[in-house]
Amino acid sequence: MTIPFFSPPNCALACVCVLGFIRAAAAQEAPQFTGIEAVSNNEIRLKLSGTRGANYRIETSTDLSEWTAWITQASVGADQHTDASATLFHSRFYRLIPLDGSDVFTGDHLATDSGDIVFHPINHASFVMRWNGKWIYNDPVGGSGLYRGIPPADLILVSHSHGDHYDASTLSSIKSADAVLIAPQSVVNSMPASLKSSSTTLANGESIDVIGIKVEAVPAYNSRHSKGSGNGYVLNIGGKRIYMSGDTEDVAEMRALKDIDVAFLCMNIPFTMNITDAASAVREFRPRIVYPYHYRNQDSTFANLESFKDLVGGEAGTEVRMRKWY
Repeated sequence: MTIPFFSPPNCALACVCVLGFIRAAAAQEAPQFTGIEAVSNNEIRLKLSGTRGANYRIETSTDLSEWTAWITQASVGADQHTDASATLFHSRFYRLIPLDGSDVFTGDHLATDSGDIVFHPINHASFVMRWNGKWIYNDPVGGSGLYRGIPPADLILVSHSHGDHYDASTLSSIKSADAVLIAPQSVVNSMPASLKSSSTTLANGESIDVIGIKVEAVPAYNSRHSKGSGNGYVLNIGGKRIYMSGDTEDVAEMRALKDIDVAFLCMNIPFTMNITDAASAVREFRPRIVYPYHYRNQDSTFANLESFKDLVGGEAGTEVRMRKWY
């Protein structure tokens, strides 16, 4: 069944939700679309209802023929998702697919030449990526409980030595026996022997190929983080380039990045950069998607992400995805 709702000004076809692909046995419990509306900047907000804990995936299409996974989620009963990328397409369609099983990995999808990457926020600067049967952890801290139910890491990236990015006990609890741990020298120096044995030191400007991924270390620095002591990272995964900023200001090396598909960008005061500087940098290096992360300020307030999105603006061609990190 298809239900047309409206046609945003830059859509050639009516945007629709496609309600289907629901197994009859699960029809009473599976999440369903309940509404769709245009919000600011002609973004689209989808509304859903379903049994709490029921897993589902939303897929998108521009022609009702080829579909791409967008987000996998566990329902909280009444769900909402805002599609900030809707303004970038002439037409946009959605379909909802219930998922069986309790081992579903939730998060945003990015299609690559060799399978989807799924991005799963954990907290602050920590997140997990799944790709091609591999598990990649970025700056994992906070104890093993935050990662319960997620398989052990095959690759771990640590940006620098501050406690909200590096915690030896967390690393020890989430790594697989064969995991590769990549970090700058300042972090490796402080590691216990059990972690050093599986660690690879990567300095600014160096790169390495591991588990089918090219990892490049890029400078991340400001007045509170000396140049060379920490890394940002660019990963080439299945032909897509993923940038994790680490703790940095809008330095020239970040502004010079090319062909970034997804950027995770820090923005908190006074440790990294404010939203004005962050937005200015985004408008220069133009990632296709940017996730604001690491946005809790020293006084425990949060950066104004709506203002950040407004400052980025639509002409940069960048989709700003605001997700729950706290």
